[in-house]
Amino acid sequence: MSEIGGYKTRQRERILRFLTENAGRHLSVDEVVDHLRGQAEPVGKSTVYRYLDRLVEQGLVRRYFLGEGGGACYQYAGDVERCREHFHLKCIGCGALLHVECSYLDEVAQHVANHHQFTIDHTKTVLYGLCETCAAKRKEESVCAG
Repeated sequence: MSEIGGYKTRQRERILRFLTENAGRHLSVDEVVDHLRGQAEPVGKSTVYRYLDRLVEQGLVRRYFLGEGGGACYQYAGDVERCREHFHLKCIGCGALLHVECSYLDEVAQHVANHHQFTIDHTKTVLYGLCETCAAKRKEESVCAG
């Protein structure tokens, strides 16, 4: 695996390999660090943060903010074009991040472009709310409390 945008180190190679092997997951820095420690390849958090920032700048990795003071998670985005084509939904209850391909949201994006001369960047667009499971739990809790 060749290094992109800098010199190659074994730590960087292992970080990138872990991200690509888990491309369907959203990983925290702690998960990356823990994985490398488990592979007898300890690496400092600051090293992981710096390398992830570089990969985000290069468009190879996407960063999703988890809310106020909640940090971020990262996902390998080797097929960056695919993520430019849909919206993302982030559950504020459980933290799930969903990729949503929806013709209605595409129409909203087209409306914004046509009527407001503004192009939405889907790679940076995340709508926050509650997933079906968390919404049901919250409703059940309010019924039980009331």
